[in-house]
Amino acid sequence: MSFGQNFLKKIEKKLLEEKARVEHELAEFTVSTSKGQEIIFPEYGEQSAENAAEVASFDSDLSLKNILNSTLRDISSSLKRIKDGTYGICRYCGKEISRERLEIRPTSSSCVECKRKFSNE
Repeated sequence: MSFGQNFLKKIEKKLLEEKARVEHELAEFTVSTSKGQEIIFPEYGEQSAENAAEVASFDSDLSLKNILNSTLRDISSSLKRIKDGTYGICRYCGKEISRERLEIRPTSSSCVECKRKFSNE
């Protein structure tokens, strides 16, 4: 079973919408620099409690930035696989990933069996 153009267009649309959402969310607390997206360090004040809050906020933002960047990489990789005709093929065993899995998680690059095997489920 191979995926038809309608299915691939539907997935591509879903991925592009998710990409826009993630980029928007990332832009809310980062700025673009020559090094990429950098977190805006919060300035709450000079007191030690305020400094601690700044560090905690920065740490939280850093974690979120890493998650969002990872999500963007997965989306970009999926869009590239759609364009080069390898979307929906498991990167481990080469079998087709189920349509249901791709509809639920369009960035999947492995079939359920391989995911279970490699994540020790």
